[in-house]
Amino acid sequence: MKTIFTFLFILYSIFGFSQNTISGKVTDAKGLPLESANVFLEGTYDGISTDINGNFSFSTSEKNSQNLKITYLNFETFRELIDVTNFKNKTIKLKESVNSLDAVVINAGTFEAGDKGRVSVLKPLDIVTTAGSNADIVAALQTLPGTQAANETGRLLVRGGESDETQTFIDGLRVAQPYGASSDNNTPARGRFSPFLFSGMSFSTGGYSAEYGEALSSILLLSTNDEAVENKTDLSFMTVGLGLGNTQKWKKSSLSLNTSYINLAPYQAAVPQAVDWNKPFKSMSGEAVYRYQLNSGLFKLYAAFSASELDLNQEDLDLQKKIRVDINNNNFYMNSSYKGSFGNSWQIVTGVAYGYEENKIGLNLDKVKNGEHSSHLKLKFKNNISDRIKLNFGADYFITKFDENYFQNIGNNFKNGYNANIAATYSEVDLFFSKKLAAKIGFRFSNNNYIKETNLSPRASLAYKSGKFSQFSFAFGDFVQAPKQEFLKFSNQFETEKTSHYILNYMYSKTGQTFRAELYYKDYRDLVKFDTPTVQYNSDFNNNGKAFAKGLDLLWRDNNNIKNLEYWFSYSYIDSKRDYRNFPKEATPSFVATNTLSLVTKYWISDWKSQIGFTNSFATGRPYNNPNQTEFMNSRTKSYNNLSFNWAYLLSPQKILYFSVSNVLGTQNVYGYQYANNPVNGVYASKPIVPAADRFFFVGFFWTISKDKKDNQLRNL
Repeated sequence: MKTIFTFLFILYSIFGFSQNTISGKVTDAKGLPLESANVFLEGTYDGISTDINGNFSFSTSEKNSQNLKITYLNFETFRELIDVTNFKNKTIKLKESVNSLDAVVINAGTFEAGDKGRVSVLKPLDIVTTAGSNADIVAALQTLPGTQAANETGRLLVRGGESDETQTFIDGLRVAQPYGASSDNNTPARGRFSPFLFSGMSFSTGGYSAEYGEALSSILLLSTNDEAVENKTDLSFMTVGLGLGNTQKWKKSSLSLNTSYINLAPYQAAVPQAVDWNKPFKSMSGEAVYRYQLNSGLFKLYAAFSASELDLNQEDLDLQKKIRVDINNNNFYMNSSYKGSFGNSWQIVTGVAYGYEENKIGLNLDKVKNGEHSSHLKLKFKNNISDRIKLNFGADYFITKFDENYFQNIGNNFKNGYNANIAATYSEVDLFFSKKLAAKIGFRFSNNNYIKETNLSPRASLAYKSGKFSQFSFAFGDFVQAPKQEFLKFSNQFETEKTSHYILNYMYSKTGQTFRAELYYKDYRDLVKFDTPTVQYNSDFNNNGKAFAKGLDLLWRDNNNIKNLEYWFSYSYIDSKRDYRNFPKEATPSFVATNTLSLVTKYWISDWKSQIGFTNSFATGRPYNNPNQTEFMNSRTKSYNNLSFNWAYLLSPQKILYFSVSNVLGTQNVYGYQYANNPVNGVYASKPIVPAADRFFFVGFFWTISKDKKDNQLRNL
């Protein structure tokens, strides 16, 4: 009997407890050992961590083929089907993860703002706490390199491009009319959208993704908040008007509302303006975001409206009497979007946007009425094929309908307008060759049915991480855009305007510090030219125009070296010339200053419960054409300088008193000169284009009402 038991024990030991040893070494791509890497057979408890030399060895009772898995922080997971009886003394090299926080980022030409950006240059808070911005997104962006200080228009001018060369998108859907009403050179426009409802921003000064089109210079992407934190109400009492905001949060959904009423009459009665007002500017506006969390994604509905009016008497140097200009502007914009996932690692983003703008303009007894309907349909798919390959493709469809009627007091009536549809498809792939090297390659194909033209636009970017905190990027792309509305309403005999971007970027970024330097070159072609003093129905149009812009942009931001102090410094140099519109020869346009500098500072004083800020913007003189001289565009304005200040004081955690003043020093800035069309005794009369007032003062009281009694509007000031 003892012999039988002994025999059975030997058999059980051989077949039941037979052990196989798995051994080897784990290193990085350079062969350096990785300590504490986890090595195990998937689906079992058999495994071990590597020692200081990267070695591992463990036993298993598993048989045949098994999946060996190795994991290590900041490295890609290794998985391989092995024969457990023969896997001994093997060396395994792990690849660095391309998704780690210190991996290379493709960012040539792009500034990120918000918590979602891998390398954020701005924060949402910056939009409203930058002195001189007065909570205007565009005004805050004008402190970044690559932009121009165009205070007379209030619009965003980027790297030698006109304002219409920058397109604005909300949650990926285009906003065709991003600015409010304005009167040329007298009342600058303001961006329509308050930063109150937005969580992030991406501002591309060039070389942007193939996902976006119809913009020769720049893309501004705004992202609404994905979710509300709590129920609350925000009240605003300002020297220029009133504001009310409310957020309601439920289990799967939330609704945020923001409304404001602006009336400059009381302010302008107290502070004299260099404008002959009949009725000062006033407006009513509102925005709303509704969000609903579905099982597989997020649905958002955004809507905004504004109604504004102004009435003034504007001097015309060719007339003895001023021209009365009254403008009524009504605008509505809405978009709905869905972002979700389906299948195996697929994402879908889809949405539709609609905008309508109506202008009723009085010019003495003549009347102009125009309206634009614009729509955007979007469908995008994304798939992470692997950690190293990410595919992005989709389609856009833009619809524009514009009508204008000009009623002359003498009885004539002129009608103009057009209907244009643009269909586009695009595809783009992100390739991560390693943690240090990545590329983005794509193309955009578009067709404009109104001018009957099709274009294929390639885009490419490459990024290389040169050090722990530094990297180089290069971007190239072709970009197209339909001619301006002021041309298309008279004719469809055009080609699309085109440009090519070349951008070389260097970035150094570590906790609390960022340095960026970019060299760029833009080559424009097929720009619109005409042969009359102004654009009119009988102008002879062609696409023989051309232009270039080249320069250097620098940015340094630091919120780490000095306690409670944040600051950034930006500098731009640009050399740009254009032969377009009715230019007789190639020349630098009047909106381009060769050198621009901005210094933005914010300092928190705990004992005063206050944040104070200073912004100083400087630009060298801009060219303008003096018809009293023989050389075209040969005159220069004096340099521009504006020092602004703001102060936010916390009366209590939820009550804030806010004060700001622009152009503290009262600098007499001149944006350019207007000239008479007809000379008197051989001399053309002129007048300077100047701000309505040397300084703008603002005082506001902001009160947040919420359950936690801590949340406040400091981020909105």
